[in-house]
Amino acid sequence: MSAYSPVRDTLAKRIAGEIVLSSNPGQTMRKWRGLLNVNQMELADELDLSPSVISDYETGRRQSPGSGFIKRYVEALFDLDQRRGGDYIRQMARITIDPSDVFTDIREFTQPVTVEQFCRAVDAEVLTGKEKLENQVLGYTIIDSVKAITTLSGLDFYRIFGATSERALVFTQVTQGRSPMIAVKISPFKPRVVILHGKIKKIDPLAVSLAEHEGIPLGYSRLPSEEELVDALIDLYKQKS
Repeated sequence: MSAYSPVRDTLAKRIAGEIVLSSNPGQTMRKWRGLLNVNQMELADELDLSPSVISDYETGRRQSPGSGFIKRYVEALFDLDQRRGGDYIRQMARITIDPSDVFTDIREFTQPVTVEQFCRAVDAEVLTGKEKLENQVLGYTIIDSVKAITTLSGLDFYRIFGATSERALVFTQVTQGRSPMIAVKISPFKPRVVILHGKIKKIDPLAVSLAEHEGIPLGYSRLPSEEELVDALIDLYKQKS
């Protein structure tokens, strides 16, 4: 068994889940194929299909693939990566950051909450994405933005998503919000909502623009202290557990 199989299995499940839940599955499939540096011909050979079939799925000319095909698609990407030396999986396996260094708290809800309910719990003013307030949130991660910026690499960043990307990312120690949103933009996984907290005098317009471009609701919590923020989310967690 490969030394990287636990990382591979975890990542493969997340990628497959992202594709299934995507509003544009083909585009998401193409994104991941690019990240693992696999061309359509290689993938088609691996799946014993015509390259035109891969192209049709990725461009939306064919009806969205079922979960069985998506699983085969993702597994084929990793099989090809491993046969070429497993560079992508090896990089993921090298992550050694202790979550306690960067994450103040990370939890999964037993029952989902809406983005609106989550924002209300932390007294957040919603700046973008108000049309997505009914989307479900299945968990949250509270991240010290200063430590995250200085400690986490792009590959490390995926760890903030816990068991699912259908979660809220709450960044503390924020002054403008630009860095957290840049980190979210370059991450292959996208949260359901981003909340900023800290001594914020004015949200950087770039942060708002990035949130709008990514289609992610963005808000800032008006709770006076980080301790109150953490307590408010623990209360919400208890209500939904």
